[in-house]
Amino acid sequence: MTGLAFTVVDVQPEPYAAAPQLTARLRLTEATGTAIHAIALRCQVRILPQRRGYAAEEEPGLLDLFGARGRWPNTLKSFLWMQCSTMVQGFSGSTEVDLPLPCTFDFDVAAAKYLNALRDGEIPLEFLFSGTVFTKGQTGFGVEQVPWDLEASYRLPVSVWQRLMDLYFPNAGWIRLDRDVLAALSRYKSVRGLTSWEATVESLLAAAASGVVGERLP
Repeated sequence: MTGLAFTVVDVQPEPYAAAPQLTARLRLTEATGTAIHAIALRCQVRILPQRRGYAAEEEPGLLDLFGARGRWPNTLKSFLWMQCSTMVQGFSGSTEVDLPLPCTFDFDVAAAKYLNALRDGEIPLEFLFSGTVFTKGQTGFGVEQVPWDLEASYRLPVSVWQRLMDLYFPNAGWIRLDRDVLAALSRYKSVRGLTSWEATVESLLAAAASGVVGERLP
């Protein structure tokens, strides 16, 4: 039986991925001296929002997720950010490996909405590991499972997340819309000769702020 342990050394933006990605540097140690041939490693990354404080300017962005501040003692619960995986090459004693963390900036996803609301500080993360370990057995390869209780904690600086989003979506964000709504917005934009989607949304917001109601999108 192997004696594995995991430590998250660092997490940084991956500048050359096809889509937004953080890369976690993991240190793996094996305490019994068993030679590891490979590990098919899986990881569940969870956010622990109850383990940090929040400034007043962060509250509006958290309202949809947790309600008003008075409810936070009951609503601030850990939630899943992502599930990811990697292959660990053979080693004895210890090794380090990169774990890709694919990210999204879709505000329909709770984690993206939460992370976008934060201004500074750190994001408490919990890495829960599982997978399959391949070792040398009496008749060839031995196979065992990564123990279910192996985990590691890491406090990700908010600035790292902000750098990732600035790298892939500079001064921009994503909102997913129903196709019919998108088509109506497109007609509204064309009829009024607006030159961008930003101008279209700004026009609608200005109309709402001035009390113009009841107008239907063409």
